[in-house]
Amino acid sequence: MFYPKGMRSADYLAFYAEHFHTVEVDSTFYGVPSAHTVNNWAARTPEGFIFSVKVPQVITHEKVLADCEVDLKEFLNTMSILGPKLGPIVFQFPFFNRSIFRDRHKFLDRLVPFLTKLPHAHRFAIEIRNRTWLDGEFANLLRDHKIALVLQDRSFMPSPAELTFDPITADWTYIRWLGDRKQIEEQTTTWDKAVVDRAAELSSWVDFCYQIKKRGVIVYAYANNHFAGHAPATIEQFRKLWQAKGLPKLGQPASVKQSRLFE
Repeated sequence: MFYPKGMRSADYLAFYAEHFHTVEVDSTFYGVPSAHTVNNWAARTPEGFIFSVKVPQVITHEKVLADCEVDLKEFLNTMSILGPKLGPIVFQFPFFNRSIFRDRHKFLDRLVPFLTKLPHAHRFAIEIRNRTWLDGEFANLLRDHKIALVLQDRSFMPSPAELTFDPITADWTYIRWLGDRKQIEEQTTTWDKAVVDRAAELSSWVDFCYQIKKRGVIVYAYANNHFAGHAPATIEQFRKLWQAKGLPKLGQPASVKQSRLFE
């Protein structure tokens, strides 16, 4: 259990921000929040806190980047209310079968013109779920536009060690520890403790993150409950593995007594 028993849900964000540097907002995937809601996010979090937000699914799943200029403008204008607290903006694409795009090149024919129109004032990341589309050509395309490739730890996507190209495509990167939803939900749907031991995978991620941090790359990393059963416990395990390897101390939120977040 992460939140204290009896805490009002309205107080969750402020409590969370005492323990973590940043949050990945999933709700924006389902629609653009109101300006009032976004103002509340900013008001309930300390200076330096970062919100990473998902682009609404109307853009990535329904319209798939076509004729969505108005949708994107509305979303970006609303998210800009966060000011310096607005971090990465993630385009989370679904798996595309051949009925949508015959091959990767048809997808790129849609993607490239879209990327050229993105405002340079924001940090964008792209997550794709077609394993065979991940190659050096795709990475170079993102690198040309200074867009981060989302790195995923999930059952059907390759780990960084399996990639034959440099997956760092900007001066920052974005990591999502997502796990196997079907496997974990066969064991639990109560997200109050870790039920799957991910020490081996996280140890590998510690080594990877250390190497890219040495390159001066900023790392935004987030855990899903489906990765091990409890996201805060996953972050705590990562931190302990990092410390056990004798690596440089990770930063902590200014207001926290005991941090649980990998910066």
